[in-house]
Amino acid sequence: MSELIKVKQQGEERCQGVSYQDLLNDEKIEVPAYLREDNNPYMGDDDISVDRWISRDFHDKEKEKLWPKVWQMTCREEDIPEIGDHHIYEIIDQSIIVTRTAENEFKGFINSCLHRGRILRDCDGHADEFVCPFHGATWDINGNFKGIPCKWDFSHLDEKDMSLPQVQIGTWGGFIFINFDENCVPLDEYLSPLPDHFSRFPLHDYYKGAHVQREVQCNWKVGAEAFMESFHTLETHSEILTFTGDANSQYDTFGDHISRSVTPMGIPSPHLPDVTEAETMRDILELSGRMATDSAEGHEMPEGISARTYVAETNREMFSEIIGESLDHATQSELEDAILYMLFPNTQVWTGYHGNIVYRFLPNGDDHNSCIFETMILLRYKKGTKRPDSAEKNILRPDQAFSEAPEIGGLGPVFDQDDSNMAAVQKGMIASRKGAVSLASYQESRIRHLHQTIDKYLNA
Repeated sequence: MSELIKVKQQGEERCQGVSYQDLLNDEKIEVPAYLREDNNPYMGDDDISVDRWISRDFHDKEKEKLWPKVWQMTCREEDIPEIGDHHIYEIIDQSIIVTRTAENEFKGFINSCLHRGRILRDCDGHADEFVCPFHGATWDINGNFKGIPCKWDFSHLDEKDMSLPQVQIGTWGGFIFINFDENCVPLDEYLSPLPDHFSRFPLHDYYKGAHVQREVQCNWKVGAEAFMESFHTLETHSEILTFTGDANSQYDTFGDHISRSVTPMGIPSPHLPDVTEAETMRDILELSGRMATDSAEGHEMPEGISARTYVAETNREMFSEIIGESLDHATQSELEDAILYMLFPNTQVWTGYHGNIVYRFLPNGDDHNSCIFETMILLRYKKGTKRPDSAEKNILRPDQAFSEAPEIGGLGPVFDQDDSNMAAVQKGMIASRKGAVSLASYQESRIRHLHQTIDKYLNA
């Protein structure tokens, strides 16, 4: 391992090696303003108690004061393509029917019969009306009460509003979000500046090419945090160090609800000396799982071309052919780097022109020591052609490896490596004598940002 010489960037000490902003300076195409944003205010260095991950009391506080107040992604619009299609979104002990009520309209209803309380819909599906399976009370898909058998015995309901209670609903990038809070800020304000940063990536026109879900034995925050820094690459994903600038990553925060990591690709880690350009090119094509091809066979770099430039230009050519559009405006960074945004509290979305990865971590019902990990891959298709069908969700057994899901390709083994840490972190926190974690000042700053925003909700 090379000796690390610290240099200044953003007023903070950094590892040796070119910074992400240095790489942008080498771009031959005009760099969009959102990539030039470089925002990471100091948030402190205090230890954080493990109670936030392992305590039932803390879970109950989140249940009472966090989840009822935040915008949370439920599904993709393409998951409910027809009027009357619906998705059941559950968070801890709450259940919502997210349904398409018109071509471009969605509503979210509390999934509970106003007669005896049974959930109205047990699973995703289609319904022209919501009929309670218990006694038959019925509502139309707009939540209007239509009636109940033996109406003569319910004349006392005539003076009551029997419409199904609704939650706030909004859409961005083809995702459908809900918020239980009637007084919440609008979704676009909550997500700012995310929509602007994704203006070059019309996710609403992408389709879901893969969707995999599995239970993981850790708190939902432990899971989310596993994807919020590249620091762990050195030990957890050492095979990708030949093409991943892990310690060169840039970390940004934007207000309370959005944060970002940018990890340069096509350059070797500063931790790894003496890597050739040929090795970097070969390994990124074969191991990353995100490039336009997963094989280095037949690829030879011309003299004087870096691996970063060669792979970016290969992606430009192949992605352009896939989508039927020119990508002459795209920077090498957008074609190649790992640019990952966090949508507070639990959804993460990559930028990119083809193969955008999405992560979501949900509490596993009311169990604070396990969670549900979902990953999607959003793909583009040739302009002017029919949109491909959305992938069905592949729910893995708890004992299955992510590498057993062929639709996520090379990402499966990477997720298996991450999975080996997540349950072990939860177990180690429970066993901890120290009772706290000590985060890196910069590389783990997005994790601190996550917890500081959680505190704002819990203390409101």
